[in-house]
Amino acid sequence: MTRTPARGAAQLLRDTGQTLPHIPPSAHPTPPPSRGERINRPWAPRRGRSRPGHGWSPVAAPMTVYQATTSEIGGLFPLLAANGIPAVGARIGYDTLSGSAFYAHPVDWVLRGLTTNPNLVVFGEPGRGKSSTVVAFLLRMMLFGTKTLISGDVKGEYSPLLRALGISPIALGRGLSTRLNALDLGPIATRWDSWSAQRQRDELDALLARWVKLLVALAEAQGYAPTVTDEAVLAQVLRRLLGTTDGASRLRPVTIPDVQRELADPDEQLWRETRFADRRQFLDTLRPITDALANLITGPLSGLFDEPTNFDLDWQAPIQSMDLSRLRGRGDQAVAVALTCLGSWSSMITDLQDDGEIRIVVRDEVWRQMRLGSKAVQAVDSDLRLSRAEQKIQILVGHKPSDFLSVGSAGSQEVAIAKDLLALCSTRILFGQSTRVADELAGDFALSTKESEVTTGWCMERTGRALWKLENSPGYKVQTVLSRVEQNAFDTNAHLRGNGGETR
Repeated sequence: MTRTPARGAAQLLRDTGQTLPHIPPSAHPTPPPSRGERINRPWAPRRGRSRPGHGWSPVAAPMTVYQATTSEIGGLFPLLAANGIPAVGARIGYDTLSGSAFYAHPVDWVLRGLTTNPNLVVFGEPGRGKSSTVVAFLLRMMLFGTKTLISGDVKGEYSPLLRALGISPIALGRGLSTRLNALDLGPIATRWDSWSAQRQRDELDALLARWVKLLVALAEAQGYAPTVTDEAVLAQVLRRLLGTTDGASRLRPVTIPDVQRELADPDEQLWRETRFADRRQFLDTLRPITDALANLITGPLSGLFDEPTNFDLDWQAPIQSMDLSRLRGRGDQAVAVALTCLGSWSSMITDLQDDGEIRIVVRDEVWRQMRLGSKAVQAVDSDLRLSRAEQKIQILVGHKPSDFLSVGSAGSQEVAIAKDLLALCSTRILFGQSTRVADELAGDFALSTKESEVTTGWCMERTGRALWKLENSPGYKVQTVLSRVEQNAFDTNAHLRGNGGETR
């Protein structure tokens, strides 16, 4: 096979009937520098040398070509950056250091060894794009079949997404007929008969442990520190109310008023089974927790969590939300108690989903719930620790780390557990912060000086900018990108623009 020689630009033009004007080399002489002139002046003319085979070249000779491995090139050209995150999952935006697209899939990161758990914690000042980034992540993860539960939408920021998808959020609060029994059996009631005796015992033990933990946390919110005796009596009362002590084949529904009545008016069998000397000793010992539960029935949350559930949760929908925006008028403690009840209820519902699907649970402003006491903190801690085994992605959203650490006095058990919560979230998404808060972040997440400066500088310059930190890996400067449709759906300032810009 004869190899055809390469043709230059002049030969190509001649072959098509065109000719180039001939410019002699002497037209652009390049005399050597004389004495006293700059020695670093260019040797080649500005437009290169006018000779065949020559073109635009700032040097007299062609550049030397080097061949090396990518690791060596990285040392020779340190300003070139590559995104080490695999292109799997929800496309969030782009990495501003490398210019490449940035994808997020916490479960895939665990499988690849980039993180040790799929949990995320999000911090940032109000208005920096926390909610829009979280909502964009939820929406784009739906393409992978992931379902989401918003376990308490305190400000109603996720409701526009549900309505855009044709889903009605479940709203709780004043003027609404929606009721959620904090001790609802959920799918256990329908599956009970299909389980073996061993499975029934296992599920019942887990259910009672969750309910006792919830009731103790609610009592602690009233300022009472429950004892182990309180917990033992509550477990026995719940067993009696469910019907498991008398051999019933089906579980009976239970509400908080049912538990309170059993404690306030015990029969002889109850106080003997719980080893009290007489009825008066039972009443005197259990009076604090009895009164604490009574306050939930007659207090600001009366009727919301102490009546039978009157709605069905559609788990075939890609997302469900508990909107608590109408509950804020009843005070911070009412919102915190509601978040605790919803957290326990939603955890039980998602635990029983054995379809093998990955689920996302969003806990917005979870610090409100944690301020109720150590039991509430322990409930959140337990859910985070079990996320990998239960195929859940837990997302905690807050303003700053000190929100979590304000759950108790310095050195208390609550503060120690709250510090561990940050370690249980391998992915940290840090939006713009003040310098003081950035110092907290640097200490809690071991940020370098450069990474700390990113949160106080670069992240503050535009909405949606955040430092994505995956455990001990270098942080990624990510700009969230929203489409026009998403911008309209995720606009958390829409209520400020209503009525000509007046708040409503």
